Amino acid sequence: MYRLFEFPRSGNCYKLRLLLTQLDEDFEGVTVDILSGASRTPEFLAMNPAGKVPILEIAPGDWLPESNAALWYLAEGTAYLPQGRRSRAEVLRWMFFEQYSHEPNVAVARFWVRFLGRPPEMEDRLARRIEGAHAALRVMEQHLAEHPFFVADTYGIADIALYAYTHVADEGGVELAGYSAIREWIARVARQPGHVAMES
Repeated sequence: MYRLFEFPRSGNCYKLRLLLTQLDEDFEGVTVDILSGASRTPEFLAMNPAGKVPILEIAPGDWLPESNAALWYLAEGTAYLPQGRRSRAEVLRWMFFEQYSHEPNVAVARFWVRFLGRPPEMEDRLARRIEGAHAALRVMEQHLAEHPFFVADTYGIADIALYAYTHVADEGGVELAGYSAIREWIARVARQPGHVAMES
């Protein structure tokens, strides 16, 4: 049985909880309180020297960090990851986009606002993150205006990777009102079999 070391209110952790549930996989969730430094203990750093959640324990002592790597591992051989070479490259394209252009802006803005209480001294930095978030959302909106999902018009891990933080973007001051295609896509993802909500 898998073990998922997670901070349940983290979008990166939610990605794996969502896919594990949709795959009907048995797993044990192990809460790691990142706000109190639990991801910086020697025991945790032995599992992931980067000191970040999530970590997917595949077998006793076999730890796989990085949310999108774990998504790929879990999705291999399932309907959530296409088999065609070109389509698989497209999955990677959107997962790289999520980690490079989307998550550093949308997720960081959410963390600063939701978990740090929007410190006044960070307002200038937050404004830049929100600006970067909208740049990423515009790319997504353009794609979703023509496609129901991100790859091969079928729900899969590219959607899960981007959905995790997009659907709670407003918690970081990133408004979705101007993105009709994204809002429709969020609704489609929420209707997928086995969907579970992120812990609030």
